[in-house]
Amino acid sequence: MIPTHQQRSFGIDYDKNTFVKDGQPFRYISGSMHYARVPRPSWQDRLRKIRSTGVNTVQTYVPWNYHERTISTYSNLEDLNDFIALVNQTGLLIIVRPGPYICAEWDMGGLPAWLLKTPSIRLRSSDTDYVAAVDRWMAVLLPMIYPWLYQNGGPIIAVQVENEYGSYGCDANYLRHLLHLFRLHLGNDVLLFTSDEPKLKSLQCGSLQGLYSTINFGSDTNATEAFLLQRKMENKGPLVNSEFYTGWLDYWGHKHSTKASSMIAHALDTILSTGASVNMYMFEGGTNFGYWSGADYKTTFLPVTTSYDYDAPLSEAGDPTDKLFAIRDVIRKYIDEPLDPVPPPALKYPYGFVPMRLYNEVIELLHFLAPYPPVRSKYPIDFEQMNQSHGFLLYQTSLPKAFELHTPLKSSGIHDRAYVALNGTFQGVLERDGVGAVNVCGPKGARLDLLVENMGRIGFGHQIHEHKGIVSNVTLGGEILNRWFITSLDMEVPLPELHDMDRKPLPHSTGPAFYTGSFTLPRSVFTSPRDTFLRLQGWTKGFVWINGGNLGRYWSLGPQQTLYVPGSFLSPFLPNNVTILELEHSPCSSGTTRCLVRFIDQPILGVASQALLDQPSLPEIH
Repeated sequence: MIPTHQQRSFGIDYDKNTFVKDGQPFRYISGSMHYARVPRPSWQDRLRKIRSTGVNTVQTYVPWNYHERTISTYSNLEDLNDFIALVNQTGLLIIVRPGPYICAEWDMGGLPAWLLKTPSIRLRSSDTDYVAAVDRWMAVLLPMIYPWLYQNGGPIIAVQVENEYGSYGCDANYLRHLLHLFRLHLGNDVLLFTSDEPKLKSLQCGSLQGLYSTINFGSDTNATEAFLLQRKMENKGPLVNSEFYTGWLDYWGHKHSTKASSMIAHALDTILSTGASVNMYMFEGGTNFGYWSGADYKTTFLPVTTSYDYDAPLSEAGDPTDKLFAIRDVIRKYIDEPLDPVPPPALKYPYGFVPMRLYNEVIELLHFLAPYPPVRSKYPIDFEQMNQSHGFLLYQTSLPKAFELHTPLKSSGIHDRAYVALNGTFQGVLERDGVGAVNVCGPKGARLDLLVENMGRIGFGHQIHEHKGIVSNVTLGGEILNRWFITSLDMEVPLPELHDMDRKPLPHSTGPAFYTGSFTLPRSVFTSPRDTFLRLQGWTKGFVWINGGNLGRYWSLGPQQTLYVPGSFLSPFLPNNVTILELEHSPCSSGTTRCLVRFIDQPILGVASQALLDQPSLPEIH
């Protein structure tokens, strides 16, 4: 008999150390997938593949800043609602992690940057300004979640409160406030829990009576020892690993991270053999489209790559990997029901070379890119004071006197990269934790431009309070520069319109500039555009838009060498517009005919495969 809504229940039997679903012992085997990192048209495909592995539950974060980009203005809420509905239709359960802080290597750990406009605010604490903002947000989010709770006929079996709080703070009043807030909006029947790293102090500071305490650990941690730590907080109840790491993330300038399938399968087998419930983080990582990639800080600033492939069982493009089948073989030992066949990978297509042309330099497009007039300030002000969260700010001043010799331009407060030009001529880059000076020379009154890029806000640790932009004075030859004009640049919505505007005929450019091109799909894929991967060989650093959709950041520094292009971004019949913001040097800069990008049928996230290396060199375009 199928339980009615009144009979449906999900909770904990402490005497039997197990979850109980509708009165029966239950163990969840879950996989993480983030709806904000996977294109909506691909959700169903990914969920079907997850389910075919024997997984019965999906876990997802809710990034606050994705939904409340400016105070009390909400967007994309239907994404969460529709994702939960689709999970339900697929026959899976779901665990929701609404934060308010989520980490996830997401920009600022999911917290909105506008919180920092209050100078004295203490994030992730019982600070009244912070709590007031959390209360407003949760009053919008949690009532939307409520109808989807398992007890109400939906698929949500548990809701996490905060995330790894013990690694950050030890404010029991803050956790107590969140507990009361979640109970106010979700009621007393839903299972609320916390998760923390396998350290006793973290578990003690991150736990609270009334919130079930779980633990996070990967394949390199002894499962028995980790679960003994959980038992110090919960002497009865189910063992739970809320983040079993199937891989790891990548940082720009570092080696591509991988985890052996055999190691992951063995560790998962060990966890399941104890009777524990587990969530695999990630099952599919997806993509940090747009400006959503975050950063870490470990002695230096570590921006996260656009790809969040994570070496997960499902690739960034949603393809089953050897790791998925190894995990599937483990899971089938612990479940009775037969498994569905694993759906095949989506077809990919190498659309080939697309010629690009210089459209115009950024500085020449301020009338188009700047939504507001510049702000005048004696000294530089940051993104937060300019009411901007992501992207770019342009700082402009003039040389106070003539500098006939090359003179060092410096600032210790570049967050995160400044592209320097003098009278429109590119001079070089000032870089956080990197290049600290650029030499310039010029006459008195020469215009100095610093286009400053936010490379992603730190999402873990106490540095989440960081501000972006130029956060300390700029000096030239030791003299502090003042009288700045600061301009916010809108690098999101209007970019596709560049293809409809008149081009400025320029032979080539060095420094921040836009390039445009287009291509049409071959007839063989007219009806269903296929996924592809954009290779930007010869380009240095910037962003790419396809038909207005922001694919994210590229950087020749690596390890990532391609950008994932979902087929849903492409038009089957109309020309597909490609827009590139190149910030430093393009292959077009020399004026040669090699001003190209290339669409290939497989990703390059680290070292190029031999098959790709063996492919012919770029052709000449006439």
